[in-house]
Amino acid sequence: MTVGTMKSARGKKSQKSKEVIVNEKSPLLPTKHEGDGGLDEFNGASFSGAVFNLSTTIVGAGIMALPATMKVLGLILGIAMIIFMAFLTEASIEFLLRFSRVAKSVSYGGLMGDAFGKYGRMLLQICVLVNNIGVLVVYMIIIGDVLSGTTSSGIHHPGVLEGWFGEHWWNGRFFVLLVTTLVIFAPLASLKRIDSLSYTSALSVALAVVFLVITVGITVFKLINGTILMPRLLPDVTSVTSFFNLFTVVPVLVTAYICHYNVHTIDNELKDNTQIKAVVRTSLALCSSVYVMTSLFGFLLFGDATLDDVLANFDTDLGIPYGSLLNDAVRVSYAAHLMLVFPIVFFPLRLNLDGLLFPSASPLASDNLRFASLSTGLVVITFLGANFIPSIWDAFQFTGATAAVCIGFIFPAAVTLKDRYGIAMKRDKILSILMIVLAVFSNLVAIYSDAYALLKKNPSHRE
Repeated sequence: MTVGTMKSARGKKSQKSKEVIVNEKSPLLPTKHEGDGGLDEFNGASFSGAVFNLSTTIVGAGIMALPATMKVLGLILGIAMIIFMAFLTEASIEFLLRFSRVAKSVSYGGLMGDAFGKYGRMLLQICVLVNNIGVLVVYMIIIGDVLSGTTSSGIHHPGVLEGWFGEHWWNGRFFVLLVTTLVIFAPLASLKRIDSLSYTSALSVALAVVFLVITVGITVFKLINGTILMPRLLPDVTSVTSFFNLFTVVPVLVTAYICHYNVHTIDNELKDNTQIKAVVRTSLALCSSVYVMTSLFGFLLFGDATLDDVLANFDTDLGIPYGSLLNDAVRVSYAAHLMLVFPIVFFPLRLNLDGLLFPSASPLASDNLRFASLSTGLVVITFLGANFIPSIWDAFQFTGATAAVCIGFIFPAAVTLKDRYGIAMKRDKILSILMIVLAVFSNLVAIYSDAYALLKKNPSHRE
């Protein structure tokens, strides 16, 4: 009754598939062949549309934090870790799909319910709610910062619109986010099939590539001019403190590929569901390529001056012709990219909230009032959170990291270790233990790092 619940189990298409099945494995949305308000015209999603939707789920705001991991790990170890996490993510998704087939579960929540009962399903739903609401609020905050500017520590950083037109009421944060919500978020959030977002997802991936191409172009220009220093290839470990500092990048790498909450949805809408493994591998290959190139050229360009969010580096003088224009192009393309990622993350959020509040209700798409109420409520909550709760980012640094690793690694590994149907091999269980250890370690490091940063920040406020 959660992420990806779109149709009844494959291979069970009889007259029963036309009935509303009320249990934890039933879909929240009608099947693609059921006749309900025109949905019978949908004959299944294409391979390319599925790849773009899954890739957009993966490439969100995390791409901007990856160049900073190269500063800590060095290029060789950093790139190796990005590739390793792609393979580990592919394995965790394969666990989900394999056990879902055997359990005849059409959703992530259905699989958790099958393995751990009602409370397992509810735990998954709560984690998706916490993770996705946090992600959407952060996206909206970043969009506001990029377009309208932000003030931190008494220093004002002008946004793109303020730089172009000066400071006006209509390019203030509240109004810009209100227009963005009404004109972009609300219409895209009203779509009932994730495949309907395939074109915006393709554009979103293209905008991420635009950022990459500009970064590569600037880096090549500076390489030709000889203004780029040799980057660090390996980590600089000179003390115990610097050794433990290596682990602070683990949460960024572990959460870089989280997309598990949309896998079942995309699988259920595929015209040929045997293609789902190829969809996953293609998406991971595409995203890991973008990640590696962004990390490599971002670190080459800025070196040890690379900030935790590399987007902030594009707020400075690049020292090249048309540098200001390229800065604006990077920031605007990234803001547009996040706007188009928003509905892909919003889709499973709505499904999980519906499954949590109305576990025995009819499919979500068949109830327009419920669908509209949930959509409106979630969009309003996200908008208010981004505008009126400035400390919400600090809260989601704790909860977001925890929820994300549970969704991506702990839950798939737990299902595999539970092995209710006796299909897990010894290799699967060893890999599952590795996933859990890595996820727990990542959580501990993230919580310690965030708590330490907050404790360092708070005394300065009291003085």
